[in-house]
Amino acid sequence: MSTGVIIALIVIVAAIVAVAAFLAVRARGSHGGHGLKRRFGPEYDRAVARHDGDVKAAERELDALVERHGGLRERPLEPAERERFEARWTAAQERFVDSPREAVTEADRLLAEVAGARGFPDGDQYEEQLAALSVHHAHHVQGYRRVHRVARVRVNGVGTHDASATGTSGAPGTEDMRAAMVDARALFDDLVGGASHEAGRRRTQERVSQNGSRSGNHLPRGFHRHQAKEG
Repeated sequence: MSTGVIIALIVIVAAIVAVAAFLAVRARGSHGGHGLKRRFGPEYDRAVARHDGDVKAAERELDALVERHGGLRERPLEPAERERFEARWTAAQERFVDSPREAVTEADRLLAEVAGARGFPDGDQYEEQLAALSVHHAHHVQGYRRVHRVARVRVNGVGTHDASATGTSGAPGTEDMRAAMVDARALFDDLVGGASHEAGRRRTQERVSQNGSRSGNHLPRGFHRHQAKEG
């Protein structure tokens, strides 16, 4: 083998090594430290707290989530699907006025179905679905976590006779359920979003406002100003 060929091979190998090193550094930058903070936002802080302040352990957990779910490609909703989901959410919000517990349960069910329709793990795999959502919708996934927790208390029948606003006996009160619905709406909007979504949101707000006027509560879409009646 001539000297020229040997030199050419050395140059090629060196170039391959350099490219591999560059890609490794870029991967570390996007998945670790600041990259994870940007991607996960409040979920990053939750992970650190869950590991009692151990940042490295938290980042290993988040890195594993990205490795497992980062390649998921969300399927766009068809216009008809979007309209059906929005109509069901509107109905749940209107139901909150008289039956907040049933409304929260429906919101939890609806988020699971929308996420499944977008290509996330099926709703009967709640933990896995939540993990995937935390990778792609980190800034709003807490709403799902919160409404699911409140809905499960209702389903499991824990403290269902408590009707206080704060749920002092352990059951979620009306205010807890209202706040859960508000948080859950942010994730719903994120998942359903699309060209016609703003119009759908305006229709939702109009319907809830009209319903609130009839009930005397004048409830806005997010239930921010008035507390609904306990069901």
